[in-house]
Amino acid sequence: MIAQESVTDGGTSTAAVLRNRPFLLLWLSQLATQVGSNMALYGLTVIVLNTTNLSSAVSALFLTFLVPAVLLSAVAGVYVDRADRRVVLVLTNVLRAVAMVAIWWVGGNIALILLLNIAVSVITVFFAPAEAAMIPHLVPSHQRVSANGLFTLTLNGAFALGYALLGPLVVKAAGGPEPVLLVVAVLYGVAAVFCLTLPANAPAAVEGAPAHDTMHEAGEAVQGTFAQLSEGMAYIRANRSIGWSLGYLGIAASIVGVIGVLGPDFAKDTLGLGAEDLFVVVLPLGIGIVMGVLLLNSYGRFVARRRAIEGGLIALGALLAAMTVAGPLSRALQRVDAPLVDLSAITSLIAVVIAMAFVAGIAYGVVAISSQTQLQEDLPEEVRGRVFGVLNMLVSVGSFLPIIIVGPISDLVGTTAVILFVAGGIFLSGIISIVRRGPLAPAEERASAGMMVPGTAVDPIGVVMRTEGERRRPVDDDTHVARS
Repeated sequence: MIAQESVTDGGTSTAAVLRNRPFLLLWLSQLATQVGSNMALYGLTVIVLNTTNLSSAVSALFLTFLVPAVLLSAVAGVYVDRADRRVVLVLTNVLRAVAMVAIWWVGGNIALILLLNIAVSVITVFFAPAEAAMIPHLVPSHQRVSANGLFTLTLNGAFALGYALLGPLVVKAAGGPEPVLLVVAVLYGVAAVFCLTLPANAPAAVEGAPAHDTMHEAGEAVQGTFAQLSEGMAYIRANRSIGWSLGYLGIAASIVGVIGVLGPDFAKDTLGLGAEDLFVVVLPLGIGIVMGVLLLNSYGRFVARRRAIEGGLIALGALLAAMTVAGPLSRALQRVDAPLVDLSAITSLIAVVIAMAFVAGIAYGVVAISSQTQLQEDLPEEVRGRVFGVLNMLVSVGSFLPIIIVGPISDLVGTTAVILFVAGGIFLSGIISIVRRGPLAPAEERASAGMMVPGTAVDPIGVVMRTEGERRRPVDDDTHVARS
């Protein structure tokens, strides 16, 4: 096996994994394609919005990215297993590079852009499982945790790097969004070259095994996927805390969908910026998410995880709502007479938006990471795959619904009104969680203590709720005296 021959370093650190040259090239291929895909998403969003001035058209664009993945993911792996995965990686990257050039060539023809983007998405469905299947072929077993962690980190960071930073920078530097597509085509080409240098990974032939009926296996893959989702749903219905954690993650996914669809229009209509200036919001949001992760690592043990989620939802809803009034708020702050302090540098619209987006990113990071961690801790090993299958479906639905709904609604009532409504829903979800779930259970209180002395964790919200409940409950004199 390549994995055992290619790595002599027995370490398990990220640096040790990256010293494995074939894996390094695979990871660089992932970095180029993930960042490129998000740059393309940003460039196409600006093109579609500038051409149509309709958020519903942006919704259609996002659906062309997502629908093929949902419909074809279950069967793509079956076909990938029947071919040399290196060939799949090279071919899919070459085809995507050609498709990017074709999208650039059709100009502002939205129908052709959507059609070609569907083709790119279908090709990507086959790239992803081939890429994931190459990791155990290239990396020894003791380094696979670090390898997968690096891939996951890259996957999560590519949105901020491609959509929020590099995409807008190229648009600004080139004077328009179209050149972004050519840059992405080059990135796909580079990724194809990286993959071409990888060792072959032909499907293993089992002597005496019957011939494979690929179509039959694809049908079984679809049936197996639905069976797994059904079992996962049954487990969730029997364990309400799991359902709450999935709900929190679904809300987080929907926020990403809303920002993706309405972000450029929000930057233009609500903030008075250009559609290409969305990075003013998304970049500090991404930095805030990183800060949220760091804060959780350092201080998360001092706060009950559920309270951190609920507080994050409330803060996130409030901050998104505040962004809708960022213009009037900025002007109000500029009218403040502060003779000893010059407020002009900190009261501009850009400064206010950046500050709000940064804190909102912290809140989002707290919600998403805490929910994911809580879910992993609550799930027994034997059902994790099935429940995480439901999670993937929920995340897709959480992304789909806003993409389908908020675009057309925004065209009717305005982007600012939709963002304000979404912010109110997020805020209320935190309040509803506090009220419906009530005080922390003893296990949750112990978990919040973390490395502190057992039993020292205090749930202030729970104390208030219990106290209020006792005030309202009729008691006799003996009970009252005993409680006193």
